[in-house]
Amino acid sequence: MEKFIDNLSPMDLMRSEKMSLVQLIIPVESAHRAVSYLGELGLLQFRDLNAEKSPFQRTFVNQVKRCGEMSRKLRFFKDQIIKAGLLSSIHPVVEPDVELEELEMQLAEHEHELIEMNSNSEKLRQTYNELLEFKMVLIKAGSFLVSNNNQAVAEEWELSENVYSSDRYVEASSLLEQQMRTADQSGLRFISGIIFQSKALRFERMLFRATRGNMLFNQAPAGEEIMDPLSAEMVKKTVFVVFFSGEQARTKILKICEAFGANCYPVPDDFSKQRQITREILSRLSELETTLDAGIRHQNKALTSIGYHLTQWMSMVRREKAVYDTLNMLNFDVTKKCLVGEGWCPVFAKAKVQEALQRATFDSNSQVGSIFHVMDAVESPPTYFRTNHFTNAYQEIVDAYGIARYQEANPAVYTVVTFPFLFAVMFGDWGHGICLLLGALVLIARESRLSTQKLGSFMEMLFGGRYVLLLMSLFSIYCGLIYNEFFSVPFHIFGGSAYKCRDATCSDAHSAGLIKFRDPYPFGVDPSWRGSRSELPFLNSLKMKMSILLGVAQMNLGIILSYFNARFFRSSLDIRYQFVPQMIFLNSLFGYLSLLIIIKWCIGSQADLYHVMIYMFLSPTDDLGENELFWGQRPLQIVLLLLALVAVPWMLFPKPFILKKLHSERFQGRNYGMLVSSEFDPDVEPDSAREHHEEFNFSEVFVHQMIHSIEFVLGAISNTASYLRLWALSLAHSELSTVFYEKVLLLAWGYDNVVIRLTGLAVFAFATAFILLMMETLSAFLHALRLHWVEFQNKFYHGDGYKFKPFSFALITEDDD
Repeated sequence: MEKFIDNLSPMDLMRSEKMSLVQLIIPVESAHRAVSYLGELGLLQFRDLNAEKSPFQRTFVNQVKRCGEMSRKLRFFKDQIIKAGLLSSIHPVVEPDVELEELEMQLAEHEHELIEMNSNSEKLRQTYNELLEFKMVLIKAGSFLVSNNNQAVAEEWELSENVYSSDRYVEASSLLEQQMRTADQSGLRFISGIIFQSKALRFERMLFRATRGNMLFNQAPAGEEIMDPLSAEMVKKTVFVVFFSGEQARTKILKICEAFGANCYPVPDDFSKQRQITREILSRLSELETTLDAGIRHQNKALTSIGYHLTQWMSMVRREKAVYDTLNMLNFDVTKKCLVGEGWCPVFAKAKVQEALQRATFDSNSQVGSIFHVMDAVESPPTYFRTNHFTNAYQEIVDAYGIARYQEANPAVYTVVTFPFLFAVMFGDWGHGICLLLGALVLIARESRLSTQKLGSFMEMLFGGRYVLLLMSLFSIYCGLIYNEFFSVPFHIFGGSAYKCRDATCSDAHSAGLIKFRDPYPFGVDPSWRGSRSELPFLNSLKMKMSILLGVAQMNLGIILSYFNARFFRSSLDIRYQFVPQMIFLNSLFGYLSLLIIIKWCIGSQADLYHVMIYMFLSPTDDLGENELFWGQRPLQIVLLLLALVAVPWMLFPKPFILKKLHSERFQGRNYGMLVSSEFDPDVEPDSAREHHEEFNFSEVFVHQMIHSIEFVLGAISNTASYLRLWALSLAHSELSTVFYEKVLLLAWGYDNVVIRLTGLAVFAFATAFILLMMETLSAFLHALRLHWVEFQNKFYHGDGYKFKPFSFALITEDDD
């Protein structure tokens, strides 16, 4: 057996890639180019040799700051492009890269130009808003000042407003500045202005309280919306005129206006002056509109030019920053003018890394080549599995639980098959499976287009699991054919039923009297079971026993993988005192139960397996009677029970005592004393025993082994029971589907009314899509996830490793900006 296992081909997919700790000695003149080439290769994970230094004490801190500043400018450009609504101008073009210094100068020029344009535009917009508000105040407040008994004057004002709104005449002397002065200090006065419509009511109340009612407040809607310079949104405002008397009231009113953000504008009493000011304002507004339009066109032209190169510039700066961040992880040898780095590299990629270093030396015209050599590693290497589009999602499912220990058996190899199959056992319906299959095929067909688009979190997760969804749908169709369910409806796909009515009184499947008259249905469940009185007991028994068989098979697979782990790491103790007793314990109890289920199915016995398993523990020597399935069953049960009882101390006691014995033999006669004359500290001496051998603590090892043994014994029972969720969810899915079909669709179809039928069809489609295809899919997915994480992987998977994260330009995202 040992020879047979040794001759098996190596399980390349089962183990992570072999890693090497390598050291790089790179001349300064070729360091940047070498790290860039290694970033394009993406197969070397650098170690930070300057972890004790702060970011400001590192060699290339100034270059990192420059790249960070350029990233800030590029983000500013992108925000401006988005604000201007010119996202379509951002094109991912491919052009020759420019030098970093040249790019830095270009970005500084573009930023200065944009800031200046924004400042000018902001000033013009503020002036335009003030003039627009002044015009509204003149129009609305002027109507308050017109005498009520002089309607002709008011009509003349309305006519003048319409005439001068289209006039472009500009007077030589500005009357606007002349009117920006306070009114006369005596008599009844007024203050006019404009305020946000949402604040008008509170503003009026505050004025009333401050003046104790000694004022007259008039207001009117401004008539048109004004752009808020802070939020760039159109807001509604209200024009107001406050009549008052006295200097003290004027001071209070102005302070309240300032507190509420109201803008006050002077309105002359003379009607002719109002017309002159309005004429001047309309002329200046026309000039400002022309100037603003020209500024916006100029700014959009500049942003479009920037957007044409923005993607390339952002990618370049992102890569340069990543290169300098990586260079900061290397040690700088001043005397030899070289950089020394260390990192993890897969064994298969060593030749590619050396080739990249040689190419960097040649391209940089360096007189000295880079040195690459493999080092001995003390710490555990990172874990790296090579995946493709198909296997990546399954590897992510396993990694979500924990990264595999270096060279540990990879559960993802088996998860590719077992995960979608256990999902399908719970979800089995070939009609629903076809719906899932169509969705998966749509995602796969649009793979090239969706992979380049920025998707939401849900759609990104769905797209990433497109191949998982594909296998889940295919297995669901397979299990649905076994259950013979198509939206809960059975079909005679593989021939006629094996049952028929005994006589004419047996008119349907709900009646008693069905008899078997031919061989069993060739594939899956006989359609005659659907709707019969014994449907639920039959399917309960079938799916419950099937769940136990699947669970015991998968747990045995997990224990077998623990054997291959122990064999790979040359741990004979784990094979003898962990793998063997675990296999004996699990199969003496639940493996025996699985054997009884299969025998009962084969011979058609009516034995009660609950009774057999319970009394196997309570009274193993009693006669089995009608529950005896085969000759020699009772002595076999006694032997299996004794083996299960022996397996528990077998797991618990030998391994800790053997480890203690091996440790004492290893250090027998080796007593290390303090060497006073030694110039090395034994705590940091490379070859000291303290670095290579941890102190052995027997009590800790024994407690750990006891916890592991108890966990396995109890877990063997609870994990087997946990697999019954396959039965429970399958039954729940089938019954829900039946309820929606019979109580919604068939009930509505029984009415001779088109509206009721269409309503029933719509409710059935909604329930199928959102409850059976979405909620039930998610539920079955989560339960299949738990069965793999807990019941399967806890038999062999430690999951305490760390992932291989190479320096790669392909892995840099926009978040790294």
